[in-house]
Amino acid sequence: MKNEDPNFRLQRLSTVLAVAILTLVLMASVSGLLLAVYYEPSAGAASSSLKQIGTEVPFGWLVLTVHHLAGNGFLIVALVQIIVMFLGQQFRPSWIVGWVSGILLTLNAVGLGWTSMILDWSQQGFWRFRIELGTIEAVPLIGSALRTILVGGDTISSQTIVRLYTLHSYVLSLVAVGLAIVHLVGLTIRDREIETADLTLRSPE
Repeated sequence: MKNEDPNFRLQRLSTVLAVAILTLVLMASVSGLLLAVYYEPSAGAASSSLKQIGTEVPFGWLVLTVHHLAGNGFLIVALVQIIVMFLGQQFRPSWIVGWVSGILLTLNAVGLGWTSMILDWSQQGFWRFRIELGTIEAVPLIGSALRTILVGGDTISSQTIVRLYTLHSYVLSLVAVGLAIVHLVGLTIRDREIETADLTLRSPE
């Protein structure tokens, strides 16, 4: 029977995961908008503004927690989704929308995590970002230019935080919402195609 087909179950699971991805993306986006009300993207105020959110703003600690958990959960579920889609043989041409959007979602989640590492202006985030900048600078032809674009000059400063904050909050977040919607719609349409084909095969002539 159809429900006993492992591929069918994996296909259903991929749709459930797509719903989870969209939910996590929306949670991260809404909580990020709330944080933006009090967060100050500058070297002198980033850390203190986050502390203020966590200790003085009503329910600020909850918003911070939701934002962190949703962001991390987004990356984890996106990675699991790629595995599930592969095991469910969803790499066929008919799943091209789901595949492409799923891969882009995973890359987007990585980008969101990367751009957030220095936004709290902590020692750990600063040195980690500086090390990874060295890796970026080593990229042939475009490495130095890309580093300058990200940093906004020769040294890591408030300009760097502003640029990464813009990428994180306005560019990548909006792209994530759009991709999550496209991903879910693509898988839902494919589910309907499978159901229609199955009913056609089962219907008497």
